[in-house]
Amino acid sequence: MMIYQLSILFCLLVFFVIVLLNLKDFKKLPSRATSVSPLVSVLVPARNEDNTIARCIESLLIQDYGNFEIIVLNDGSTDRTAEVLQSIVSSVQGAALRVIDGTTLPDGWHGKAWACQQLGAEARGELLLFTDADTVHAPDSVRRAVAAMDESRADMLSLTPYQETKSFWERLIIPVMYVIVFCYLPLRMVREHASEAFCFANGQFIMMQRKMYDLINGHSAVRRNIVEDVWLCKAVKRAGGSVAVYNGTDTVRCRMYRTLSEIWQGFSKNLFAGLGYNTIGLFSLIVMTALFYIVPYIFVFRALLLQDYSFFVFWLPCLQIALAMLMRLFIAVRFHQPLSGALLHGLSQLMLIALAANSFYLVRFGGGARWKGRQYDFSDHQS
Repeated sequence: MMIYQLSILFCLLVFFVIVLLNLKDFKKLPSRATSVSPLVSVLVPARNEDNTIARCIESLLIQDYGNFEIIVLNDGSTDRTAEVLQSIVSSVQGAALRVIDGTTLPDGWHGKAWACQQLGAEARGELLLFTDADTVHAPDSVRRAVAAMDESRADMLSLTPYQETKSFWERLIIPVMYVIVFCYLPLRMVREHASEAFCFANGQFIMMQRKMYDLINGHSAVRRNIVEDVWLCKAVKRAGGSVAVYNGTDTVRCRMYRTLSEIWQGFSKNLFAGLGYNTIGLFSLIVMTALFYIVPYIFVFRALLLQDYSFFVFWLPCLQIALAMLMRLFIAVRFHQPLSGALLHGLSQLMLIALAANSFYLVRFGGGARWKGRQYDFSDHQS
């Protein structure tokens, strides 16, 4: 019992140190004026985004950077996305905005990668900015990203937007993705180490040098990777390039999902795929999550029932719970997330376990994950 409890505490302390280092190293985009102004192609794939596409494009049209084009690809939308886009184009005659229709999804590709590949082929810019249709950009987001590319000399840049969370389930679950990254991945290593083991990117905002994009054959390099952002990072590192990651909470905001159903589908689509369909990796995540964040609550509740307040049965598990919650609170403050979600950290980890199990089930027994009317299973092409 003593060795077990101390081992859990030691691991949590290691995670706590990683969180503190990440918070220290994770800086915002530079606010200075850019010393260079290459043409930036802002590329937006859109499939069934009639609720979000207007505010995304409108925010991009008012950028204070003077040399950019915007290309939006309508990826076979079945809602009013095409009509909304046509209305925007009609109202901004002369603006650097183009809307193109995507072609049929080929076999062996997932939808977003194919949409981005087509956008990349249409782009004229020296820098390519891939951003999602549900993002909203501050007027200086492109300019500051270009300055960051110049400052870091990176081949690829990504940032972490502010995640809008309005419902209970959004506040509970959405921040978990940042908890996973900030607790387990030293972000400095993404920039400083060439190993593909240290990779992070957020597909809501990825800027790349055109020459690097062409070198890795564009999104063809990740055509079978559902979590294409992280695998783009791997492809860039494999090609000898460098990757920079910034805090973009004051630059871009995004509301990823709006309902529990969307959250369930989205996370189920990404979790197993994000681990390369590695069964051992997924179940290791489930076991780690249970040991570090769920089991301490079981010890505490059992101790309360038995009125056993000994150090290793009650107080040490309480310390483990407090440490985990403190990490979640620190991350919530940095990313401007509601503290109420952080106080329910244990419940959010239970949901993570359920989502991971469902992600595994969908791929192994359900024919693959579904998203926006398409079903994907590339597990036979992953390690």
